[in-house]
Amino acid sequence: MGAKKLRPSGGYRSTCNSQTATIIYDATVWFCEKFIDSRSRTVDQMVQVARSGRQNIAEGSRAAATSSQTELRLVNVALI
Repeated sequence: MGAKKLRPSGGYRSTCNSQTATIIYDATVWFCEKFIDSRSRTVDQMVQVARSGRQNIAEGSRAAATSSQTELRLVNVALI
């Protein structure tokens, strides 16, 4: 039996989804710093959600090497 070839993964940073998620993260951090008390739990929650969106896209890209279904699931979660 031959080894199964892995699908290519990575390169997600150049995708529109990844770039949009980065812009949303940066805008969220800026908004929180400007308009919300830094001691507020809301700041932590908003920044964490924005960070998770970026992370799900990155993880989905890495998962692409072994499972397109996992890749789609993670990227779709990031876009919702």
